[in-house]
Amino acid sequence: MKLFLTVAACMLLAAGPVLSQVLRAGINLANVSVTDNGNIERANMLASFQVGLTEDIKIVPGFFFQPGIYFTGKGTKSESGVQTDPTWFRATSNPYYIEIPANFIFKTPGPIHFFAGAGPYLAIGIAGKNKSDGKFLGTSFHREEDIQFSNDDPSTLDYEEGAGFGIMKRFDYGLNAMAGFELAHTVLSVNYGLGLAKLQSGSNSSEDQNNKHRVLSFTIGIKL
Repeated sequence: MKLFLTVAACMLLAAGPVLSQVLRAGINLANVSVTDNGNIERANMLASFQVGLTEDIKIVPGFFFQPGIYFTGKGTKSESGVQTDPTWFRATSNPYYIEIPANFIFKTPGPIHFFAGAGPYLAIGIAGKNKSDGKFLGTSFHREEDIQFSNDDPSTLDYEEGAGFGIMKRFDYGLNAMAGFELAHTVLSVNYGLGLAKLQSGSNSSEDQNNKHRVLSFTIGIKL
């Protein structure tokens, strides 16, 4: 964890002409892929949130490196029936991560900039809840438990410490894509995060695209 935060701090303090720092917040529409080719079930989308800080570091005119650090929620939900039925069920899984994106951004000139970009991200799971509730033949039930993460760290490349059934991988990684508009004092953007790591600990992430994070987000940023 200390190593992870140190890397984040170094990226945010990277040498280079910093054009701006932006405090961002927004809504996440999170999901998890359910097929081997990475498709999602739209009904399983879970609303969560993100908040974070980014920097625009100028590389050449119109092209920027944009590192950042976010607190972000991901996950999924499933539901069968409706609450008025004698038998219904709903379950949600909502893990929270500290996420470090490293995007490369192109901006158009002018008083209002259109921008688009992409890049990788790395995230570490720090908290979260699994919840289930419903009714069975008219009898209500509710269960809530903390999400358990493996004890893995980046130094153990050949195995995953603390893996087990029902335990989520500590580290998530993937690719980001974004686009939006930058005004004088605010930044509006839409973002998509394509997870490349399977959620279940001990699983082989390169085997297929099933059981991986998918996050569509809409954010507003305030220039500092």
